[in-house]
Amino acid sequence: MRKTTLLVIEDDPDIVELLRYNLEREGYRVLVATDGEHGLADAARHQPDLILLDLMLPGLDGLDVCRRLRAQDETRGIPVLVLTAKSEESDIVIGLEMGADDYLTKPFSPRECLARIRALLRRTQRADEDPGKTRIEMHGLVLDVTRHEVLYQGDPVPLTRAEFRLLWKLAQRPGRVYSRNELVDEITAGEALIVDRNVDVHVSAIRKKLGDAGRLIATVRGVGYKCSD
Repeated sequence: MRKTTLLVIEDDPDIVELLRYNLEREGYRVLVATDGEHGLADAARHQPDLILLDLMLPGLDGLDVCRRLRAQDETRGIPVLVLTAKSEESDIVIGLEMGADDYLTKPFSPRECLARIRALLRRTQRADEDPGKTRIEMHGLVLDVTRHEVLYQGDPVPLTRAEFRLLWKLAQRPGRVYSRNELVDEITAGEALIVDRNVDVHVSAIRKKLGDAGRLIATVRGVGYKCSD
């Protein structure tokens, strides 16, 4: 049986050993890269099930790595858990805006890290195996959940997993207003802490990537968002 493979992109040897020991003990296969360039190469070569990415890397920093992971077809759909020593909300928001799916602030406990990893892997598996509606078409926009693909006027729109889940949620019921809390639950499945402002960041990123179609996502002041019907 194939082991779930995790790629750790981290230059601190103590954190690497802490992660390797605890993750391998849980039955995961662990790959390690100590800089951004090697991390990108390993991600494309090995296609891990999840990436743990430090933001403060030598040379190519974690934000650039995350951006490039989301720009490459081979790595676009791999969930990314950001590890950061920065606790300010703005730094966390930037990481999520670059395409990360979740974050952990150092120092963190191995138990919390494992919980976040399991949550991300469960959400990924659930999205891949959802037997319900798999395709939505509206106003030139096409969402295909089985391919994790968004097209607008026939052109691909490269969304992160979190962005795709949020857009899929809105598009399933056009005209229905979703609160920020409901959208947080969709992004995290209630399994990770996330600040409300990050929903706004995800929506802003989706609108930007959709171009003209971004107008389909309407803000309902004081409540949340809806997809225009």
